[in-house]
Parts: sequence; structure tokens; C-alpha cells
Amino acid sequence: MPAIEDHSYLKICAQIASRLSISLASARRKVEIIASQSGVRDLESRTELAEKLLKKVLSEEKGKSNSADQLDKLLEALASEENFMTED
Repeated sequence: MPAIEDHSYLKICAQIASRLSISLASARRKVEIIASQSGVRDLESRTELAEKLLKKVLSEEKGKSNSADQLDKLLEALASEENFMTED
């Protein structure tokens, strides 16, 4: 299947890719999979599906903490492991 070159469609897919920290090709593939499962073939409908997916990603992102907070939580030492040292 040839690549779709519609600017608005690619822009929405790029926003999805940016929010999910994936490549543009992966974001386009996500939209294409949803479109094929829905039986959608025209570009306008695919653009609408991409917009819905972007809205879903944005709404899920609001409920999550940012990655810096997640990393801080992962790097905190547990009380039982504070003084643990590995030997060389």
C-alpha cells in the first residue's frame, strides 16, 4: 500500500508519535490497524480515527505523572535495601 501523503493526517500521526514516544511509522501503523479493524478505507475517516486516537492519548496523559516523577519513584531506595551493597 502506498504511503498516504496528506499533511493533516501526517501531522496528527506525528502528534500521536510524540505523545507516545514512538516513531511516526509506528503511530501511522496504529491508526492503520484501527482503520482496518473498523473497515475504514477513505482518508477522511482515517483522519477522524487518528484524531480520536490523539484525544484518547491526551486524556490518558493528563491522569499520569510525567516521566521525571516516575524515574524519581523508581530510583528511591526501599527501607530494606538502603544499605545493600554488591561485591565486585
